[in-house]
Amino acid sequence: MSYVALYRKFRPTEFQDVKGQEHIVTTLRNQIKADRVGHAYLFCGTRGTGKTTIAKLFARAVNCENPVDGSPCNECPTCKAILEGRSMNVVEIDAASNNGVDNIREIRDQVAYSPTEGKYRVYIIDEVHMLSAGAYNALLKTLEEPPSYVIFILATTEVHKIPVTVLSRCQRYDFRRISIDTIADRLRELADIEHIEVEEKALRYIARVADGSMRDALSLMDQCIAFYMGQKLTYDNALETLGAVDTQVFGRLFELIQQKDINAMMRMVEDIIHMGKELSNFVNEFTWYLRNLLLIKNSPDLEDVIDVSSENLEILKQEAGNIEFNDLIRYIRVFSDLSMEIKEARQKRVLFEVALIKLCKPQMEKDYESLVQRVSELEEKLESGNIMVATNQAQPQVQGTIASAAPAPTKKIAVSALPEDLQFIVANWKKICRNIDQPLGYYAGNSQISLRGDELVIVPVDSVSAGFLQREDSIKLILEGVERQINKSVRLSISKADMQSGYDGDLIDLEHIEGINMDIICED
Repeated sequence: MSYVALYRKFRPTEFQDVKGQEHIVTTLRNQIKADRVGHAYLFCGTRGTGKTTIAKLFARAVNCENPVDGSPCNECPTCKAILEGRSMNVVEIDAASNNGVDNIREIRDQVAYSPTEGKYRVYIIDEVHMLSAGAYNALLKTLEEPPSYVIFILATTEVHKIPVTVLSRCQRYDFRRISIDTIADRLRELADIEHIEVEEKALRYIARVADGSMRDALSLMDQCIAFYMGQKLTYDNALETLGAVDTQVFGRLFELIQQKDINAMMRMVEDIIHMGKELSNFVNEFTWYLRNLLLIKNSPDLEDVIDVSSENLEILKQEAGNIEFNDLIRYIRVFSDLSMEIKEARQKRVLFEVALIKLCKPQMEKDYESLVQRVSELEEKLESGNIMVATNQAQPQVQGTIASAAPAPTKKIAVSALPEDLQFIVANWKKICRNIDQPLGYYAGNSQISLRGDELVIVPVDSVSAGFLQREDSIKLILEGVERQINKSVRLSISKADMQSGYDGDLIDLEHIEGINMDIICED
């Protein structure tokens, strides 16, 4: 006899063999025992969670001559005929290839005839969301008022594509993703039956990769067993067969990201590709790794929901302690976006490398988390004392042009700015801010600048900008940068209200703040 795949060989033949869908199994068995069987059912949920399996079980159970606690006996002639595919009472239709009006009209003609054996004629329509609009219309009347001996079971993975008129005529059952523990226990049970020696860690890894699908888990295990035929299936063997990556690789990549070592990261990407790893899977696995770090960072009490060994858990705790919460959130966001883009991309490596560089260079992004990280990095450099103070000489400046690298003045300028000087500053505000130390120049340049008499007023765009601009050292640097462009003194105020509310006159007066005679240059 030819080999039968594990997911076909061990397909449940009784309701008690179904794992992870107890809420559905219990309801259907009670309906059969109480003789309260409905005429139309909708089974929806992700792939490999038991929709078709339960549909076939239900079809046998309602026709079984000797049901046992709501389950089919699998011994009577009716059950055997259905199991062997010889029964005319159970019709299974693939809507993906039979989605036209004529196919549904054929069903509508067939239901006019009562079953020759058994009590019910059951129609199982798989992937029902693939039916055309005309096919749905042809099905509606029969679905609403079928003969008493007809049962429709519709199965789909995309319930949102089914018309509401069909949904309202069916009992809907949502199939859940099966837990890792349930899948691992089932794999252990089948491994014992097949006399296959396998590590528990390998079973749990296969269960996690299956992503809630029992069928996928059995197929992956079948693949691993075939590759290491006659050998013990270890965790390392499962990683090698499935093209997966060990946790240590993720830890090394995470370390390089924190060190901002782009050259080493690019070499690591080269190694990952040469090892034959699929980048889409790698991105998903690394996102899961970051999720584990986030859970540990948030609360040590969440260890029971992190599926890793005790030694890896200790490593994760150390790594989680070396990163800020907001930075970790940004990493997860970048890789979550990448996981959606990389599936259909032709240049997956390019997208992957760009995402890694983004993590090392927050200035490439303008979101809140990136700005917070940039400010934190700047504060760390200032607090560490890793700065260099350079004194510059004053240099004349011609009005009407923007100095690209003009030195700071050595003392307070006595000559006040004229109205045309102030108009020049407002018109060239963004250019002026480019010559102010970053990221201060970025926050100032993105703020609104206006005039109130002979005074310049800066209105921050948001609370983050306001908090940064209103610092005393920031105020002095802005004033210095503005005066350097026209070589004249100016009056400068910063509004406490953001741009959306408009400034309300509650201003910080900087008229008497002396300019500083230095540039702060942070060493990388």
